[in-house]
Amino acid sequence: MSPSPSRGALSALLATILIWAYSWVVMKQVLAYAGPFHFAALRYLLGAAVLFAALLLSRQSLRPPPLLPTLLIGLCQTTAFQGLEQLALLNGGAGHVALLAYTMPFWAVLLAWLLLGDRPTARHWLGVALAAVGLVCIIEPWRDLGSTLSTTLAIAGGVAWAAGTVLSKRMFRQHAPSVLSLTAWQMLLGGMALGLLALAVPERVIDWNWAFIGGLTYSVLLASSLAWWLWSIVLQRLPTTVASVSSLGVPIVSVLLAWLILHEQPSAMELVGIVFVLLGLLAVSGVGARRRPGMP
Repeated sequence: MSPSPSRGALSALLATILIWAYSWVVMKQVLAYAGPFHFAALRYLLGAAVLFAALLLSRQSLRPPPLLPTLLIGLCQTTAFQGLEQLALLNGGAGHVALLAYTMPFWAVLLAWLLLGDRPTARHWLGVALAAVGLVCIIEPWRDLGSTLSTTLAIAGGVAWAAGTVLSKRMFRQHAPSVLSLTAWQMLLGGMALGLLALAVPERVIDWNWAFIGGLTYSVLLASSLAWWLWSIVLQRLPTTVASVSSLGVPIVSVLLAWLILHEQPSAMELVGIVFVLLGLLAVSGVGARRRPGMP
């Protein structure tokens, strides 16, 4: 990997972490004005429209990538992940749901090993173990996590996201599609499935007030269109293990933002957890590791 693509992927990863860290708060707030499936369908169908407009403006082809794998990515990464997390937010706090969703990296490491043959190195296993200890400290499962249903839905959403992550990586390896094109098409197909669910499941009528419109705008333009496009760049250019474990920066930033903006003082256990996750990220990324000649 040349230095330039690597630096670009790390910049995309940092931007994604910052955008998604705040989006969990936004998603919890907008559910006061709309049902989970209606909001998720609106968010992703409008987000796909923004990405297709970007394809037109950049004069890229509107021809879809290979349809079946794109559909599978959309169903996992958009329909299942977002639908399950929106349902979990109905009865669970935004912070805990977000943290449970970010069990994704651990499922992704296992799925990448099974489906892609990406066997983790000893350094990767060390990083995953440290990050797992940190995540447990932050979640504090020995405390009340809310309803069992909310917890189960949030973790299931993390598994679905992991599957979408690994399928995206396989797509880039086998077919090398345009990042923007793959993001747009999987979002459109996944959003259409969410739309069908929204039509089939009775939900409250959307309250079109300024708070809802503001939350929807943030979710469409930043958390969906921009952030998922950036995430696809990260998956294209970085190893699956590094990309997925690095996403644990989102719950860390969420805790820090709550401290700075909402004055929610992190507990001592949360601070210990943040330290462990950071150590895990350093181990996975190989920062400070001595490389032998010929090693990538």
